[in-house]
Amino acid sequence: MKRLTFVLAMIMSFCLLTACGTPTTAEEKSADKIVLSEVTHSIFYAPMYVAMSKHYFEDEGLDIELVNGNGSNNVMTSLISGTATIGLAGPETAVYTALQSGDTSPKVFGALTACDGSFLVGRNDEEFSIESLRGKTIIAGRRGGMPAMTLEYALKQQGLIAGEDYTLNLDYDFGMVATVFESGIGDYCTMFEPVASAYQNAGKGYIVESIGRLGGAVPYTGFIASQDYLQNNSDQAEKFLRAVYRGYLYLMRADINDVANALLPQFSSTSVDNIKSAISNYKELNAFASTPVISSTDYTRLCAIITNAGELRDNVAIDKVVDNSIAQKVVSYFEFA
Repeated sequence: MKRLTFVLAMIMSFCLLTACGTPTTAEEKSADKIVLSEVTHSIFYAPMYVAMSKHYFEDEGLDIELVNGNGSNNVMTSLISGTATIGLAGPETAVYTALQSGDTSPKVFGALTACDGSFLVGRNDEEFSIESLRGKTIIAGRRGGMPAMTLEYALKQQGLIAGEDYTLNLDYDFGMVATVFESGIGDYCTMFEPVASAYQNAGKGYIVESIGRLGGAVPYTGFIASQDYLQNNSDQAEKFLRAVYRGYLYLMRADINDVANALLPQFSSTSVDNIKSAISNYKELNAFASTPVISSTDYTRLCAIITNAGELRDNVAIDKVVDNSIAQKVVSYFEFA
């Protein structure tokens, strides 16, 4: 709960400093301009980047300004302050905020990813099993973040308890994990793509397991917006999700080389081979959400993951965190298109 208290205090303090009670409304933004704050930049969010590259947002009459929020807390703060229209982050942040703000808090209105997108990376090309982790240290990002919480939950399902069977290092932000691991700290760490594939292809370490495979289906990353925006600009939000879903369909149906070329503008420093490897890894996991609608079953697992990490005492009702109305319209659109 310490992590939750810190997150909420930070958000509320920022709100006071920026006159959060009267944030910039959607009406004050240009009609077709959307400031999109992403939690980090990763091929894990490939359908969204494909939608940009293939001009699907433009087809819907939308102008997307993509900014890196560098953390889910910052994404939520930008939504509350009105500096971002839509946020892409872990739904756990919306859960935390709902506990504090209740009926007025921003809501998740569409899923982008359907499981944990991180991979367990070891130092050696070994014959790996879950038992290999006993007595070892795993670097997993910050406390209260989805990468660390999902890892802890997934390993518990496999019979390993953090603090007893292995050490869970929560001293570093997730963006620093690869650098810290390369410096010699820890026996294993978790990495997203394309970092994991690039790290392995450079001979620095080896992907030994998928946390998504171990942890199961969960609404891992989704699009979040204020309730005012969703109520007053539902048509714009629907166009946004429709463009993203077109990106998903292209990614799943197109040749891998075409997909890699579509992603290159967003990952110019990543080789085509590493992009292809990353996409193949994620498609094999069914990591990209096949529907933007978040099911109650998957949401319940999300709450179980947060509770297991000690960040949540009681489940928060799905309707306090998720608004599926727009996602359902998008699904219907493609069903009857």
